Amino acid sequence: MQFGKVDNISGIDFTLPPDAPENKNIIKQRKDKDTEIYIGCAKWNKTDLKNFYPKGNKDELGYYSTQFNSIELNATFYGTPTKDQVELWKSKTPPDFKFFPKITNSISHFRRLIEVKSLTDQYCDAICLFEEKLGSVFLQLHDNFKPKDFSRLENFIQSFPKNIPLAVEVRNTEWFAEKDSADQYFKLLEDNNVANIIVDTAGRRDLLHMRLTNSTAFVRYVGANDISDYKRLDDWFERIKEWKKEGLNNLYFFVHQNIEKASPLLSAYLIKKLNSELGTNLHVPLTLSENSMGF
Repeated sequence: MQFGKVDNISGIDFTLPPDAPENKNIIKQRKDKDTEIYIGCAKWNKTDLKNFYPKGNKDELGYYSTQFNSIELNATFYGTPTKDQVELWKSKTPPDFKFFPKITNSISHFRRLIEVKSLTDQYCDAICLFEEKLGSVFLQLHDNFKPKDFSRLENFIQSFPKNIPLAVEVRNTEWFAEKDSADQYFKLLEDNNVANIIVDTAGRRDLLHMRLTNSTAFVRYVGANDISDYKRLDDWFERIKEWKKEGLNNLYFFVHQNIEKASPLLSAYLIKKLNSELGTNLHVPLTLSENSMGF
């Protein structure tokens, strides 16, 4: 992921903000099961995930899905997949695997949520074929989509099919800079049971927040291809531990890098901590050499 990329991380404060006080009530309101945890990468292609695939492997998704239980499906951002494509992807993965497809940019960026019903219907008709393997779709808005455009987001969310889990990521500072804008945004998501995506990236600390709007924590973690990425994951583990103790229903945690090579290694590091200290039983993906930090 290039969003929030910086050439030099020296001087950046990577401390996570305090947990939002509203989260305890949000989590308690929807607590009905143990936390379901899905951890994955943003891509499965061999070009980006260098040294991850065994030599001779010709089915990248098939192998990836034996190592991870989920994928943040960014490919759908560049175009709505065909129904045949969705069914093929689904057929290559185990029964407990889940896809988290991004909403196509023709909806979010080119039309900016204006008159997008037919495009949204087409998109939903395709991704619904993931059936039980559909985790959540997510809407990532353009950097210049601001609170003045609130009514567009409101109309989109309220008309979005209620049987498809939805998460939203806003990227303009104005959404969080003013309390009134933030409160209006959070209330919209809460009222419609939409998850508020948390993005942790080096160059956009102004957008990092800890506000949940339902009992799902959808985190997009962007490492800096630096040893500090592991300390940052340690901090995230502590936050996840708190949320799980309070009764969080779902954790969707996707690891990105500016250079994706180390993403499987960072994911494995977090999974090992969860298994060791929280008693989860997630598969630890085979990765680069244990002696390599992946950088």
